[in-house]
Amino acid sequence: MQDPNIDDKCESRLYIGNLDLRITEAALLKMFSPYGKIISEDFLWHTRGPKRGEPRGFAFIQYSTKEEAELAKEKMHGRFACGRPLVVRLAGEKCMLETADKSTKAVSEGLKVHVIGGGGGAMGQTSRSAKIAAIKNKLKSLEEESSRTKKQKQSGNIS
Repeated sequence: MQDPNIDDKCESRLYIGNLDLRITEAALLKMFSPYGKIISEDFLWHTRGPKRGEPRGFAFIQYSTKEEAELAKEKMHGRFACGRPLVVRLAGEKCMLETADKSTKAVSEGLKVHVIGGGGGAMGQTSRSAKIAAIKNKLKSLEEESSRTKKQKQSGNIS
């Protein structure tokens, strides 16, 4: 059984994505503070590589209640900041989407492992072919998901 405190935390914690790199932590807090008491904020930065010290383009904000988080999500999702629409979700929803996407990543990882096992001068070509196959599989799964969503919406509209 899960710890109920973890569920409460996820319900009042928001994922904020598609942040323009010019948005600062202070600006983010100012944008989200009208909707409730913010008890923590995690603004993510690149910690290594050529982009070290630059913002990663997403953050997490923890409100004191689920209701405040829901209000902020409702008011801020899709709102433009520095010319980009913000993506605002409950952090738990983000986790669920990542879990669903892991199966696709596992398939492409499997292809990479298989390709690395190959040998000879054809490796570059095989690797490229595997990448193309992985991209085609990803596109196919996205198209199938999109058509399922459209069918659900159409059947939901007919009363």
